[in-house]
Amino acid sequence: MTLMECYQAFGGDYNSVTERLRGEERVAKFLRLFLRDDSYANLAAALDSGDNDTAFRMAHTLKGVCQNLALDRLYESSAALTEALRGGAHGDVSGLWARVQQDYQCTVDAVQQLD
Repeated sequence: MTLMECYQAFGGDYNSVTERLRGEERVAKFLRLFLRDDSYANLAAALDSGDNDTAFRMAHTLKGVCQNLALDRLYESSAALTEALRGGAHGDVSGLWARVQQDYQCTVDAVQQLD
C-alpha cells in the first residue's frame, strides 16, 4: 500500500501531512513510530481502571499525535473523548471509546500495510 492509499484508508489528510513534514519518507517514518506510541494502550488501561485523570491525559496525548500526523478520523474521535473526559467527568464515555477503538484499529491496520 502506498502512503497516499494508507491515508485514504484511515481517513487522513495526505496532502497536508506531506507538505508539513516535507515528504513521504518522513511521514512514513513517523507513522511507523506511531505504532509504538503507548498513549492508546495507556488510555485503555486508564479507562478500564476508572482513572479518569490519566484517561484524559492519554486521550489528549493521542489527539495531539493524531493532529500532528493528520490522522483526521482518529483525531476527531479522540478529541471528542478528550472533551468528554475533561475536568474529570465521570459520565458514560463507552460510545466515544468504542469509536476511538474502531478508528485506531483502522489506522493501525493501514499503517501495517504500508510499503
